Amino acid sequence: MHRGKSQSECFAHRAARRSDLRQIVEIYNATIPTRMVTADIEPVAVESRARWFAEHAPSSRPLWVTDVDGQIAAWLSFSSFYGRPAYDKTVELSVYVHETFRRRGLGTYLLTQAVAHAPTLGISTLLGFIFAHNEPSLGLFREHGFARWGELPRVAELDGVERDVVIVGRRVSNT
Repeated sequence: MHRGKSQSECFAHRAARRSDLRQIVEIYNATIPTRMVTADIEPVAVESRARWFAEHAPSSRPLWVTDVDGQIAAWLSFSSFYGRPAYDKTVELSVYVHETFRRRGLGTYLLTQAVAHAPTLGISTLLGFIFAHNEPSLGLFREHGFARWGELPRVAELDGVERDVVIVGRRVSNT
């Protein structure tokens, strides 16, 4: 258990179940209108995320959720990077927190757990792909030892505005 920003809150995570997918998608869809987090511009359907969900396995590419007060408050996914065998030890991390539960330490908790757990999965490199204007997410990853490894200038267009994507990365020890 991890104590959140509020001294009375403790967090724990678990592997996501198929029955969690609806809430996972709701959290994801709630970020779309902000134009800060995802390149999707319209809400996605739960069934359209079924394949993505199935690609996550607790032993290699986990998808974790954190429950607070009986609902999913946040989730984190380890996703394969680039889909070629030489990249098997590299993953992309994605962290999403329900708007009701933001600023309570859930992102910090999940990212800390991901960094600590990665070596047990045979992962040595963690990546994040974050919009350059998403300073809260860039700051969160920076606080957890991620460095700016690259930038993809003007690769996304959101509501007529071209946006840069920053690649952040961190090596983790396998020993």
